Amino acid sequence: MPAFSFSLARLARVTLLAGVAVACGGGERQVAVDATRDDYGAVVDTLPVARRIVSLNPTTTEILFALGAGDRVVGRSRWDQWPDAARAVPEVGDAIRPSIERVLAARPDLVVLYAGGDNRDAADALTRAGVRVVALRVDLIADFLRALRLLGALTATGAAAGTIADSVTATLDAVRRATPPGAPRPTVFMHVWDNPLMAIGGGSFMSELVDIAGGRNVYADHPEPSAAISFEDLLRRNPDVVLAAPIAARELREAARWQSLPAVREGRVLTYDTTLVARPSVRLGEAARSLATLLHPVGSR
Repeated sequence: MPAFSFSLARLARVTLLAGVAVACGGGERQVAVDATRDDYGAVVDTLPVARRIVSLNPTTTEILFALGAGDRVVGRSRWDQWPDAARAVPEVGDAIRPSIERVLAARPDLVVLYAGGDNRDAADALTRAGVRVVALRVDLIADFLRALRLLGALTATGAAAGTIADSVTATLDAVRRATPPGAPRPTVFMHVWDNPLMAIGGGSFMSELVDIAGGRNVYADHPEPSAAISFEDLLRRNPDVVLAAPIAARELREAARWQSLPAVREGRVLTYDTTLVARPSVRLGEAARSLATLLHPVGSR
C-alpha cells in the first residue's frame, strides 16, 4: 500500500459521540430547526411534545435513543438494531411500505418514516388516521444534523440535540484537521454492490466521510448517493484503494476479473466496519476516524 502518511495522535484525545450521547440530559432548551417542513414537504408542528413514537428508520431510532427519548419509542422496523436497547422495542414490520394496522396498534402520537417514494401512501394513510407523521431522508451529514435538531424539537430534548450536534461537528473537524495540508490523499472506490456494479457517489455521507478522512472518492462527481458504474470506467479511474464490506472484500480479492484492477491485484482492498460507517448516526465522528486509520495507517509513516 502506498505510504500515505499522516498523524492520528491528536485524535486520541477526541471525545467520541457514543459517550456524549449517553451523558446528555433531556433539558428544555429548544434548538432552532433548519426547516419547518419534512422531506415530503409537509409542515412539521413540534407541539405537542411526542410521547409515543414509532420510528421506522434506523437512523432516527438511533437519534431518539441518543437524545434520551428511547423510552418513548413504542415501535420500530425490523432493521432498527442499534443501540442494543432498541431491540427491546416491539417490531412493527418493514421500514418501506409498513403495515398501517401494526403501526396504529402501537397507539403512536408520532410516526417517523423514511422519506422514500414507496412510503408516501403510508404517510397519507397515517395522517388520515389522525397520527402526526414526519418523513426524513438522511443522505448527507447535513441531513443527519437537521434530523437530529428536528427530533430534538419534537421531543423537547433540544439541549441534548445541540450537544450531540456540536460533538459530531467537532469530532469530524478534528479528523479533517489530522490530515496535514498538502498530504497525499489516496483515491478511493467505495464498493456497494457487484451485480450490477455500484459505487458510493458524491450524494452520500459515506463519500463525505472519505473526504474528511483524507481520501478522495473517485465517484464523487456522481451526485446521487450510489451510482451504477461500468467495470471499464472503474479501471479507467484506477483508484488507489478499494473500500468494501467484509464479505464483499473477500469476494473481490478472490474473483479473477477483479485482478485487472491494480488496487485489488496489489492488495489494497480495505475492509470497513459496516455497522459503524454504513449509516449516518451519532457515531459519524467515530466512523470518520476509522476510515482515516484505514486510509492513513500509522505504520505507514
